[in-house]
Amino acid sequence: MPKQKQQTGKTVKGGFVVGRAGFAKISDVEGIRLKPAMKKRATEAAAKGLSAEEYRRSILHSYRKR
Repeated sequence: MPKQKQQTGKTVKGGFVVGRAGFAKISDVEGIRLKPAMKKRATEAAAKGLSAEEYRRSILHSYRKR
């Protein structure tokens, strides 16, 4: 009989991350267009080296009602 692996209790999520270029290609096929303000925000976030969480906060901040 083959040995069975012991479960550690941790689960590993499978999947992948779509990069900016890949996402742009998918969006183009789907007919989704980024507005100039969205492109500017993405460029600024990349230039500042923001983490994913910081970038999400900047997006939320820009759409927050004043």
